[in-house]
Amino acid sequence: MGLVSPLSARQLDISRFDLDVPAGGYAWWYVDALSDDGKYGFTVIAFIGSVFSPYYAWSGRARPHNHCAINVALYGPDRTRWAMTERGARDLETGPDWFRVGPSEIHRRPDSLEIQICERGAPFPRKVEGTIRLTLDTPHQTIFDIAGNGRHDWQPIAPSARVEVAFTAPELSWSGQAYFDHNRGRAPLEDDFSYWDWARGDLSSGETVIFYNTDLRDGRSLRLSRVFKKDGTSTPIPHPPKHILKPSPIFRIKRRTAADTAYVRKGTIQTLEDTPFYARSVIDSWAMGEPVRMMHESYVGGRFRSPITKLMLPFRMPRIAGSGKPTSSRP
Repeated sequence: MGLVSPLSARQLDISRFDLDVPAGGYAWWYVDALSDDGKYGFTVIAFIGSVFSPYYAWSGRARPHNHCAINVALYGPDRTRWAMTERGARDLETGPDWFRVGPSEIHRRPDSLEIQICERGAPFPRKVEGTIRLTLDTPHQTIFDIAGNGRHDWQPIAPSARVEVAFTAPELSWSGQAYFDHNRGRAPLEDDFSYWDWARGDLSSGETVIFYNTDLRDGRSLRLSRVFKKDGTSTPIPHPPKHILKPSPIFRIKRRTAADTAYVRKGTIQTLEDTPFYARSVIDSWAMGEPVRMMHESYVGGRFRSPITKLMLPFRMPRIAGSGKPTSSRP
């Protein structure tokens, strides 16, 4: 095990949608949420230079804007859908506060984030259509260098937000607690990361606790344990002990988390996504002296480097070819 050190941070807002993405790089905006009753959830990820795209990797990653997508995953007992169609540069429109890929779009306003989804799933071509609206508090403008080399930045813009979900395909509506962040990089993830785990959960105080642990290919390990407040500030907390969780049931993705020593429910896991190189889960954990339900993610860089993994992905990630330069005209 190499040096374990905290993630470095600096103050700067890099979350605007019309930012420059260099060749070989990427940008994504991520939103997740769980319903108040615990029955439903979703993730939405908007990509430029889609980091998990086999097409972007096969192309040599020279034109990130030609590999864009809005990925949506809906979770629930009888309302599960998944869609991620990659599109080219002519299907992308961006501005400081809006992002449109094909028929789906995102608008960021001073106190809200509005997402219009109009997609079709794969390999089963079912419609995924609906509206998501987050009510935002003061945005966090701290960026964290998650690789310690200046090549990968993470900005938790809204660690806690209220969300209203209304979909017509499938038909569902619910309210809950959401999370919104942004990642930006200048190199492929698998070039620097061998593994990471990330977890976030809302405390009874209304604050949000986030644990982010990255293992680098050069042997270093970086850790973040931090509480985020609604006023846009955050404070570091002592790193809790590491706990090994059960691997994902299908692809056996390694899962671990940070949690207080009182954490005794590490077997309680709901797996939302189980893929060849990452797993997304909901775990019942323990942080800051209280039980916390957390959204959790594990990523294994070595798995994604595999040519076999990349050959598997087009079955769930079709591509509609596009060409031309990225646009930036307001809708």
